[in-house]
Amino acid sequence: MIKPQTKVPPLEVKTVDGPLWDLGEQKPENFTFVFFYRGYHCPICRKYLTDIDRNLDELADLGIQAIAISSDSEERARKSKEEWRIEKLPIGYGLSIEDARAWGLYVSKAIKPEEPETFSEPGLFVVRPDGELYAASIQTMPFTRPSIEELIFGFSYIVSNKYPGRGES
Repeated sequence: MIKPQTKVPPLEVKTVDGPLWDLGEQKPENFTFVFFYRGYHCPICRKYLTDIDRNLDELADLGIQAIAISSDSEERARKSKEEWRIEKLPIGYGLSIEDARAWGLYVSKAIKPEEPETFSEPGLFVVRPDGELYAASIQTMPFTRPSIEELIFGFSYIVSNKYPGRGES
């Protein structure tokens, strides 16, 4: 488990229609949101990423950059971006299962033909510009994710009040 106020593991992924994305090279004003999603097969991920994409400007106004990452292949990640009509949110792909586990994500085996053999379950990590974990939310299945509206409300307060990260003890 990665504790708040400690460094997160390195993270580098290819992005659909974009450059190689390296967490260590990100320079947001306040935070980088790393949204790990299950993959193209997940209809709940589709709604979640669509909601994030629609609210990306509000996140940017708070000094927050975002990316969504899965273990999907380039082909499946591209389908997610195109079919889900993701316009602004960068879509990273090719997350190894080893890297998923290093981030503390749960890993599942396929139970349906359209699922990859193994894939990571959802997780949200909020990382400071220096690579320190501020907050995390990790799930064992596609349900119970915080809504983007809740996140924006909370992080508006956090940024305005310079609220410290919690859970480090």
